[in-house]
Amino acid sequence: MWKKVLLGLLVLFLALQLIRPTKNQGPAPGPEDLIVRTDPDPGIKQLLITACYDCHSNQTRYPWYTEIQPVGWWITNHVKEGKSHLNFSALGQLPPKRVAHKLEECANEVSEGEMPLTSYKLVHPSARLTPAQRKLLSNWFGIERAKYQPE
Repeated sequence: MWKKVLLGLLVLFLALQLIRPTKNQGPAPGPEDLIVRTDPDPGIKQLLITACYDCHSNQTRYPWYTEIQPVGWWITNHVKEGKSHLNFSALGQLPPKRVAHKLEECANEVSEGEMPLTSYKLVHPSARLTPAQRKLLSNWFGIERAKYQPE
């Protein structure tokens, strides 16, 4: 009896591997992308790519374990949800007032330790920002936000 159950679960697991989600790997960043628009210094750029861009851009870097389903489905859903809140690849398409609001939210989320998410940091140690990195990134978001404020 147990052998049949285990065999059935194995067959189900193998069948699930055939159903692949679409990956979030768009074209190279264009003029609407935050990094392209702002041309931050290399340190800020690296922090953005390491801690933000996998879930909040069109350029997700996929680790090996996303090839295993249902993990791949979970990651895909996580990225879609992150982009629905904020997509740095399309930030320049928003009205200036909305961009200012999004950048203010970024500054707050980073400074309060809400972003990156704990679940992301668990498997991406390089996204674990130090207090100094949080302050640096939060301040940078604040400076960029000020550029979108009406006079």
